[in-house]
Amino acid sequence: MAVMLSAAALSFNAPVMLAPSTSRTVVPVMETAAELKELAVKLNPVVGFWDPMNLAEYDQFSVGQEASIGFLRQAEIKHGRVAMAAFVGYIVQANGIHWPWALTTSGITHADISAAGAPPDQWDALPTAAKVQILLFVGFLELVSESSSILEMDGNSHYMKGGVPGKFPSIKNVFPHPVPLDLFDPFGLSKNASPEKKEKSLLAEINNGRLAMLGIIGLVSASKGLIVPGLDSLDIPKYSGEVMAPFAAGDSALPYVTDMLKFTL
Repeated sequence: MAVMLSAAALSFNAPVMLAPSTSRTVVPVMETAAELKELAVKLNPVVGFWDPMNLAEYDQFSVGQEASIGFLRQAEIKHGRVAMAAFVGYIVQANGIHWPWALTTSGITHADISAAGAPPDQWDALPTAAKVQILLFVGFLELVSESSSILEMDGNSHYMKGGVPGKFPSIKNVFPHPVPLDLFDPFGLSKNASPEKKEKSLLAEINNGRLAMLGIIGLVSASKGLIVPGLDSLDIPKYSGEVMAPFAAGDSALPYVTDMLKFTL
């Protein structure tokens, strides 16, 4: 959430598509259920392959098992990355750490938002315009990561068509923008890494992402007063709102928000 708060201070111009300077292609590689089992052993040889819902065998979109596995792999890696950022951000914000400058031109500061209480309370305290801007930015990132044409310009394919799951395309090579760094590997630390090192790093990222997903849902649950082993003894700020509602009463000017609030618990 600390990342989301800082995103409210950004502004974006409409992107203009650029033609790639070179033509690059990637050979589609689709993963099978057998390869998922091999991956599971590498990730955790003690637990091994554990799929109680049989998702690896379920062709949920009627696109074939391998394409469905590509969807599952992409979803896990993406949500694991978000959870890692959210877990760290939750801890930072719960301890009252914030940026020292103003959040909006109207004079609202990050300190004002931090004083609202728990991290979910801080989200509720954000101005409606800031929330909308954050959600639009996230939507932009989703559009980039799902666009087959953008992925192909970066030498990749869609993850359900043989592309590399979790590989975010290079924005600076497709969209003109003032930031010279990419979202994925912004400092080029893994660009020249060996295949062995890349594989080891990816395994660590997946394991850390899985743990972070458990961690962030544990923190949110504990903030609602639920019993969470290992977190009950911590002084986690309590939240009285609805964690599943992206908008609160202060956002009632947006369409359908008033109707949505009628169904909150």
